[in-house]
Amino acid sequence: MSDTWTPRLDRDGLAELLAEHFPQAGDAASWLAGAGEGWVELVLPFSTDQLRPGGTLSGPTLMTLADVAMYFLVLTHIGPEPLAVTSSLHIDFLRRPAATDLRARAELLRLGKGLAVGRVEMSSVGDPRPVAHATVTYALPRTENE
Repeated sequence: MSDTWTPRLDRDGLAELLAEHFPQAGDAASWLAGAGEGWVELVLPFSTDQLRPGGTLSGPTLMTLADVAMYFLVLTHIGPEPLAVTSSLHIDFLRRPAATDLRARAELLRLGKGLAVGRVEMSSVGDPRPVAHATVTYALPRTENE
């Protein structure tokens, strides 16, 4: 792995990879709102299916967004490698998210040969206060030389 964190896969490349390997993801690549050196930003469109009793977004919705954000972060920085897998996800729920679109900003903390570690901060669109914070580790597939 290079020490530079320049994105190697754009939204179109991500959409192609998801369509080929994860057709169940639908149009999830459209959630990608931006990417740069060591970061990606996603916006998850609101759906009433995401609500839990009490009218707030469910914990599984936030956990899914954290995992997808980290997966997109890893893929955009290592290229089209569908075998990168979650090895750890820790999430802290900080406040009740509004019933609206969710924004997630994922940042790389470390990108090595075998692991990628990052953090994901999530907030309701229109409110910059974080609703959840996650640290996520992905195991990266070994190359033939390893």
